Amino acid sequence: MSGSPALEVSRSLYRRLNRSLGDNDAERQILRTYAQRYVRFGPDLPALIPQVYLHYDPYTRSRYLPGASPLQRQRMDFLLLLPHRVRVVIECDGKQHYADDDGRASPRRYAAMMAEDRDLRLKGYEVYRFGGHELVDAPATARLLDTFFDRLIARYAD
Repeated sequence: MSGSPALEVSRSLYRRLNRSLGDNDAERQILRTYAQRYVRFGPDLPALIPQVYLHYDPYTRSRYLPGASPLQRQRMDFLLLLPHRVRVVIECDGKQHYADDDGRASPRRYAAMMAEDRDLRLKGYEVYRFGGHELVDAPATARLLDTFFDRLIARYAD
């Protein structure tokens, strides 16, 4: 063991967040890539939180208008908390996002997902989706995600 309390806390947090992903290797790639950025760039990176229920986000709750409906899809794959209350939802879509249980393309399911994304955007969130197939080749995935995070964070740099 390194003996560094901060390092041990970071490792413990990473292990707990990683366990929250279950057996989803594509989501695990996103978390791993971001954690490697944390090691390279330090603790001032914006927080990336997996498996977030947005109705717990105080920013979301304060923005609801009286009588407004809650979000239809409450759990997001990841929430990235950027400066100035910028909230970014990152989704990793397997075929359950666009196909019925029999594996056939479902325009109904896809349309519902797009409607939910519009609702999220109107409530102040940015939504970025990755197709699960984009995240299957570890070296290519790491490059793809590093480029994505570089561009996203640069977009909101102070």
